[in-house]
Order: sequence, then C-alpha cells, then structure tokens
Amino acid sequence: MSYKIISPKEAYEKMQEGFAYLDVRTPEEFAKGHAKGAVNIPLFTGSMEGERQFNMNFVEEVKKQFPADVKLIVGCHSGGRSSMACELLSKHNGSQTLCNIDGGFGGNLHQKGWKAEGLPTE
Repeated sequence: MSYKIISPKEAYEKMQEGFAYLDVRTPEEFAKGHAKGAVNIPLFTGSMEGERQFNMNFVEEVKKQFPADVKLIVGCHSGGRSSMACELLSKHNGSQTLCNIDGGFGGNLHQKGWKAEGLPTE
C-alpha cells in the first residue's frame, strides 16, 4: 500500500500542516456538507441512488487541481471510495504523499467520521 490510513482527527492536524483535502464523493453529497477547505473531484459520476459510472477523467482532474508535490488527504463518506482513489492515484503519481481517511466524512463501523468528530465543515 502506497498511502497511509489516518483518522479524521489526524487528517485535520495534517491540514494544519499544509495538506490539501480531496473529497471524492458525488457533487450532491459534497453539497450537503464537507470538510472546510475540501476540493471535490468525484471518483464516480451519477447519483448514489442511480447508476454510477467511474469518472474516466479523475486522475487528470486531480493532476490539474493539485501539483504532484501537494500532499493529499483523500476522503469520501466512509473510506471505501477514497481508498480506491488513493490506489489509483498512487499508480499514476507514485511520488505523491497520500492519506486515506478511515471513517471519511460520515463514519463507518470502525471509525467516527469527520462530522461526528466535530471537525470544521461547510
């Protein structure tokens, strides 16, 4: 694995050190609330309820938004899509520092999410 798995609190601390937050949820999910300062580039297109398709331009969009030397925190709702995004990004830009948020924005069985931890949202 070429990325680190971190908690939402660790992600917040890393943002204070200059890491950027990449949110890979759908624009609809992002609009309902996200980590303060996060940039949304969805890994999948389409709604969560409807048919979703992989965003074929994902890697290119990330490269346009973030230079290769930018350290990235990658998050989604619970950590699954962001894990996939980290795998994909590490294959196409192996030198970039990547961290996946366990629990994401909404949480999972193992970890409270960003929102439940009371971290800054917008």
